[in-house]
Amino acid sequence: MTTAPIRTALLAYGMSGKLFQAPFLAAHPGFELYAVAERTEQRMRHDYPGIRSYASVAELLAEPSIELVVVNTPSGTHFELASQALRAGKHVLLEKPVATSVAQLQELLALAKQVGRHLLAYHNRRWDTDFGAVRRVVESGQLGQLIEVHFRFDRYKPALNPKKFKEEPQPGSGLLYDLGPHLIDQAISLFGRPLSVHKTVGHYRANTQVDDYFSLQLRYPQGLNVWLTSGLLIADPVPAYVLHGTQGSYQKHRTDPQEAQLLSGMSPEAPEYGREKPGEEGRLTLAGPDGALSTTPDPATPGNYLGLFEAVYQAIRHDDPYPIQAEQLLWQNELLESPAAG
Repeated sequence: MTTAPIRTALLAYGMSGKLFQAPFLAAHPGFELYAVAERTEQRMRHDYPGIRSYASVAELLAEPSIELVVVNTPSGTHFELASQALRAGKHVLLEKPVATSVAQLQELLALAKQVGRHLLAYHNRRWDTDFGAVRRVVESGQLGQLIEVHFRFDRYKPALNPKKFKEEPQPGSGLLYDLGPHLIDQAISLFGRPLSVHKTVGHYRANTQVDDYFSLQLRYPQGLNVWLTSGLLIADPVPAYVLHGTQGSYQKHRTDPQEAQLLSGMSPEAPEYGREKPGEEGRLTLAGPDGALSTTPDPATPGNYLGLFEAVYQAIRHDDPYPIQAEQLLWQNELLESPAAG
């Protein structure tokens, strides 16, 4: 089995490509950041002078030496472009949402199997600094039997997005399909498939044509209820993670610094990368043997999206199981497609 770097191409160089993919592909020795599809302005060459720029996706996919294609284009294009890449014999790293319906996802998974290529979901939020702390607390069992869990992703953005495709009512648009996959994937990675879901969506910004609020209540065995909530009109966010169990509680604000660090130009290999600031620790409240409660700060270990790219490398080069499993993606799309409450 070859150990040569995986020759990789991006299908776009917008915010996602510039911040969340290119720096990690460049930093990881297992990848060769080789090409990009840019129809008009060739911006990527300013940051990566050796990059090869193709005027169309078709031209890029026709290059036989490219092994992996990152589909990081608008949501409504994911299915068609991922299909084209798989048919061209490429492995695919696919941005969220991986599809806008269960039927689309099933078709993509079947096609990947047919052509013998990997279809891998880009769910970087599993490697967030704050979520890593939440995972550690849950898996430690310190909270006892979990009763109630809240995950939130809140912003205050009353103005409509200047990117029109994000505001047009079409498959994959709206907040549910934008931030919902992050929260759903985090919940599924910890708790598995829920027994049922109760979904609420709302439209609150002036002149909006797409949803800008959602809340999913997921019911699990043993009485566990998990709420996943996001809104674009939350002026004073509460903690992003709140967990209550029979032996204690945990809460943590959204403190992952990676996006801000990447915006500042910091390398993911820098010593301070992924480290939350002092004072941003979580709050862990536990009951002692006598029932007395004690609260202590809970510092997080640094997160790093390089972990996702290491998993991609191991899946392609060594056929190791990818942590974001196909069945988890199907569960996610089932929840996204579930009917909202009347």
